[in-house]
Amino acid sequence: MRVGSALGHFERFTLRNGLRLLVAADRSSSLVAVAVVYDVGFRSEPEGRTGFAHLFEHLMFQGSAHVGKTEHIQLVQGAGGVMNGHTLADLTAYYEALPSGGLELVLWLEADRMGALALSEQNLRNQVSVVEEEIKVNVLNRPYGGFPWIPLPALAFDSYPNAHNGYGDFAHLEDATIEDAKDFYHRYYTPSNAVLVVAGGCMPEEVVDLAGRHFGGIEARPTPARRSFAEPRLSKERRRIIKDVLIPQPAFVAGYRVPDPISRMRDYAAYVVLANVLSDGDASRLRARLVHRDRSVTDLACVLGVFGNDTFTMRDPVLFQVVVFHPGIASTDSLLAVIDEELDRLAADGPTEDELARASASSASSHWRGLDPVLDRALALAGAEVVHGRAELVSEIPGLVKAVGGEEVASAAADLAHQHRAIVDLQPGGGS
Repeated sequence: MRVGSALGHFERFTLRNGLRLLVAADRSSSLVAVAVVYDVGFRSEPEGRTGFAHLFEHLMFQGSAHVGKTEHIQLVQGAGGVMNGHTLADLTAYYEALPSGGLELVLWLEADRMGALALSEQNLRNQVSVVEEEIKVNVLNRPYGGFPWIPLPALAFDSYPNAHNGYGDFAHLEDATIEDAKDFYHRYYTPSNAVLVVAGGCMPEEVVDLAGRHFGGIEARPTPARRSFAEPRLSKERRRIIKDVLIPQPAFVAGYRVPDPISRMRDYAAYVVLANVLSDGDASRLRARLVHRDRSVTDLACVLGVFGNDTFTMRDPVLFQVVVFHPGIASTDSLLAVIDEELDRLAADGPTEDELARASASSASSHWRGLDPVLDRALALAGAEVVHGRAELVSEIPGLVKAVGGEEVASAAADLAHQHRAIVDLQPGGGS
């Protein structure tokens, strides 16, 4: 099926084993990008196996039936390409970009590990050590490491899928078995639970032929049932103070709930605009007041999602985060009071026309600029197809944001202003 969008036309196919294929050809590009995105993230990992989705991402680079350990990386780099993978709340992505002549190589590599991953006790133990070292470097021994994406969900949510640390718990990682890995692979790494996107310098007919040749013979297995992660909003405010000897100045994050981005996308878009009005650019309300006028804050941001790059690739529940770094001149409570005041003002009066226009223009500019690299385009299409079932959403987002009116932003602000929120207060010093 051929689908038109602001990104141009792309072709959509489904192989007999259930693998969904999207081809977004761009004849002007000399590069081709391949993204294979699986509908499993750290919210789906088994209880008692915290960090397993991230660990399994590492295992996917340890060889397959016809590819030796680390050979995937060497072959892609040897063909002049780059590659990587990442694990988010609701998806895990593997991707490559390289000169167009390397397309078949990459499709063969991805198909080999989708169909016949080399899972061994040695690889598992080795990658447990690698992940633990990554956690030490990126979280435990780094100022603001893991802040706020690890402590905030733990405070804001109650269920294991939403509240646990997706990076990994050392005890859980070390208890992982090869049987756990085989079960996870069999359950989630089935063709019908994945989307393959090829973008850039390619011919659709060639891609369909190559995909069929390399992926078509992979055994079809049942698609795992997708569970709901929904849980009620907080019934009272929650706070936690964390002491950290590594940080030079205090920080805090306030987390609020927003509407389901799948079933209520139009409502959700109002919170995207609200985030821009509050913190995007020097003229935004919180930045203009707290950073430039009062000079009580060194930096701040309003973020939807876990990391900020997953605003449109998450299912419910999603947090609206107000992240603030400050020198300690003003207390956390006084800064929260300013945030409340600005939310109340927006709820009462709504944003100005200039604010709406700036939010729309800034969002559109950032969105289209982010899709210019062919690899980012492939990942965006694959993520939207996995999470929303509609890769077309990628080209619709700027229009959804532009359609948000002042009353909708005012309503979103009022919703946040009257919510019970979760607040993680990070302070310099020892203890917790």
